[in-house]
Amino acid sequence: MVGVHVQTVETKKLPELEEVVGTVRPKLHATIEAKTSGRITEMPLGLGQKLKQGELLVRLDAPEVKARLEQAEANLQQAEREWKRASSLFNQQAASRADFETADSRYQIAKGALAEARAMMGYVELVAPFDGVVTRKWADVGDLAAPGKPLVDIEDPSRLQLEADVPEAIAASIQPQGRVMVRVNPGTGDLAGTVVEIAPIADSVSRTFRVKLDLPNSPGLMSGQFARLMLPVGETASMRIPLAAIVQRGQMEIVFAVENKRAQLHLVKTGRRVNDEIEILSGLDIGDSVVVDNACQLMDGQRLQLK
Repeated sequence: MVGVHVQTVETKKLPELEEVVGTVRPKLHATIEAKTSGRITEMPLGLGQKLKQGELLVRLDAPEVKARLEQAEANLQQAEREWKRASSLFNQQAASRADFETADSRYQIAKGALAEARAMMGYVELVAPFDGVVTRKWADVGDLAAPGKPLVDIEDPSRLQLEADVPEAIAASIQPQGRVMVRVNPGTGDLAGTVVEIAPIADSVSRTFRVKLDLPNSPGLMSGQFARLMLPVGETASMRIPLAAIVQRGQMEIVFAVENKRAQLHLVKTGRRVNDEIEILSGLDIGDSVVVDNACQLMDGQRLQLK
């Protein structure tokens, strides 16, 4: 005689889910480009390298920018001398107002040109706009950088999103700030994503709405992964029993029911797994009592002691 626990078979409601394919992407991503032309002299980066905001990414050698800065400094010094001379003469009434205003205009233009040259000089050093990691290098030391030519990609792996195109037929089930289950892979399990963006119009070709969800940090979760958005579209009733009640013998799935304190073998056909339960499609009836522990030790007709 074997002591066992039993459970009554009953119908339970189960959300009916529609799967929508999506992709995990970083919330912050940047492709760094140069704002001026120059030869790359320094690029202390490697793929996967972690970066802090403001850390050097690329340093350029741009002699024409440096020459322009030196020229702007010299022009400002000359314009400042002329302005001081014209100002002194004007105060002594030895020069006309027109001469003073001309000198003043040249002085202001020279200051503006120097500010522009200094800004251009600042473009020879490119720094990280946020904390992140290097995901791609488009160039290396010795290459020529130019405006519009990508140099390096960086992203923040600590803030990830799911992007998915949801068919218009089920898009109404998604609400801003709503929580939706996201299935990435067996390693991460199911995650609860928060809806942060919903496109206000549908794509005219695919008839879908672009949806973005913030994802919680989870081990093994990374950008570029394939993911599924699990959207509830209704409810179905199904007969479910604990997964522990199923005994696998070859290709057969067996459940032991209790009849007159004896084990009664039933061949069953199972369906979807729901957490620690499994759906029974055939082989049992509502109200049957099934063994939920020690089932693998039982034989058909064996006497049982119910705990």
